Amino acid sequence: MNSPHELAQLLDALHRLRQSAEPRAALATLTRTRGSTFRRPGTHMLVLHDGSVVCELSGGCPQRDIVARALEVIASGEPKRAHYNSESGLDVLMEMGCGGELEILIEPLSPPRAMDFVDSLAQCLSARIDARLATLFAIDGQVIAPRRMVWCGQEVLFDATDDAAIHRSLAEACASRHQRGAATLRLPSSLGMLDVLLESLEPPHALVVIGSSAAARALLPLSTALGWQTTLVDHDPARLHAPDLPPGLRTLCTTPDQMHDALPLDGHTSVVVMTHNLERDIAWLAALRAAPVAYVGSLGSRERVSRMRHASELAGLRLHAPAGLDIGSETPEEIALAVAAEIMAVINRRSGGPLRDNDGAIHG
Repeated sequence: MNSPHELAQLLDALHRLRQSAEPRAALATLTRTRGSTFRRPGTHMLVLHDGSVVCELSGGCPQRDIVARALEVIASGEPKRAHYNSESGLDVLMEMGCGGELEILIEPLSPPRAMDFVDSLAQCLSARIDARLATLFAIDGQVIAPRRMVWCGQEVLFDATDDAAIHRSLAEACASRHQRGAATLRLPSSLGMLDVLLESLEPPHALVVIGSSAAARALLPLSTALGWQTTLVDHDPARLHAPDLPPGLRTLCTTPDQMHDALPLDGHTSVVVMTHNLERDIAWLAALRAAPVAYVGSLGSRERVSRMRHASELAGLRLHAPAGLDIGSETPEEIALAVAAEIMAVINRRSGGPLRDNDGAIHG
C-alpha cells in the first residue's frame, strides 16, 4: 500500500483535481496480489488525462499498460478491472521475472462524488488519527462505480454507500479490523457478495530531533526525504537559525520541562536526543519517560550509554541507545543513516536484519 508520505502526495493531488473546472483522471488501485509483486494491496496511482502519474505503481511494463488502460477509462467513464499474471504476456517484464499476479481496479474520477471522500480522509490524518478507508468495487464479481466509507475515531466520518445494507457491512468491517495494511474482503449482504478493499491508514510519521550536533543536522534532510514531519528542538534559539538547516524545517525553542506543552507527541512520533551534554540528554530523556511515542533514541559511547541506563531519572524508559543499526557508521551522515534505518525498522515492526538468511533465502 502507499506509504503515509505517498498518501499525503496523493491526497494533495486529488484535492487539486477537485478544484479544476474539468477533472479528467483515473485512479488505479491494487486490490489483490498473489506471489511476489512490486507493491501490496491498497497501493494507488493517480493517472491524469495527459498520461502523467502521481505515486507510481512501478517503473516497468505493467505500469505503462495500466496507464494506457486508465486513459481508456477516462475516455469511457466506466470502471474496469485488470489482471496481470503469467498469461498476460507481461510476466517476463513484470518484476524482472518474479511471476506475481495482480488485480488492478481502474476507476474514472469524473463523476461529481468520486472524490468527496478526500476531505474527510485528509481531516482525519491531519488530526493524526488512524483511519480506515473501505472501498466497495464489485458486487457478485461485477465491477461497479466504487462507493467509499471513511472510518475515523471509532465512527463513520464519510459515507457514500447509498444503501443501508452496504453501510452496515462496511461499518462492521471497519470497526472489527485491527490489522495494519490493506486487504480485499468478500462480505455477504442482502445485495450479494461484496468485494471491499479495506485499508488501515496512518498519519505521516513525525521525527523530533533534540539537539544540534553534526549528526542531528545530518539526520534532518534524510528525515524530510523520507516524508517524516521533522522538528528540530533546542533550548538555544541561535542554534535553530543555523544557515545549513533544511528549508521549511519546523523548529521549536523549549526546555525539557516545557516540552509537553509546546510539542504534541503521539504513537506515530519518534524522538532522538542528540545534544553534546550528558546531563542535558538525561533531562530531555526523562521528560519523555511517559510520552506515548514509537521510538526514543540517544547517541553515545558505551560509557555514556551506561551512565544513561543507570540514571534513576530514566527508570522505565524504553531507550534505544546507542541509537541506530550496526552498519559500521562513523561520519555524521553515516550515523544519521543508521538511526533512520533503526527508526524505520521499529515503526514497521521489523528486526532490521538482512533480507536473507545465511543460506541466501529471501524473507517474506
